[in-house]
Amino acid sequence: MNHVRNRGRTQVKTEKRKRTRPISYVAKSPKETVDIARLFLDKLLDNAKKSSDALVVGLSGDLGAGKTTFVQTVAKHLGIKSKISSPTFVIIKKHKIKNKITSKKYKFMFHLDAYRLKNEKELLALGWEEIIENPEHIVFVEWPKNVKKAMPKTARFIRISHAKKENERVLYLQ
Repeated sequence: MNHVRNRGRTQVKTEKRKRTRPISYVAKSPKETVDIARLFLDKLLDNAKKSSDALVVGLSGDLGAGKTTFVQTVAKHLGIKSKISSPTFVIIKKHKIKNKITSKKYKFMFHLDAYRLKNEKELLALGWEEIIENPEHIVFVEWPKNVKKAMPKTARFIRISHAKKENERVLYLQ
């Protein structure tokens, strides 16, 4: 795994989106995917402490690549006990964050699936601006390319691909 040591903690390298190339990881098992998701979330939370808007992450990948699984891992790390499933048909789901440390800043996680949205106008009709303007929100958007004009400039992105072996995934973090 590509990682750096910072004050004794392992963290994912992240920088401003326009200046960096994605960092890639090969997860050879679901457990490794969980570890990568935790590292990524920890780094995001550390970097977002000063933000006055929601923390927004776009998740790209083929059907079945692991986008929802990634969000399930993040939700567990945030202390969310409710079942996390793909919001394909309801478009957006809101979950209360229960992790005592994280919930001091973030109160809700939104999980949005833009697969069925035709354009950004449909997203705006769901209250998108109110969601992303609230600094107490963490937002995960599956299929962000379908609403790319509505994604904030501060959004982070993850692309998940199938690797050569059945349970392997390649995660590109940006």
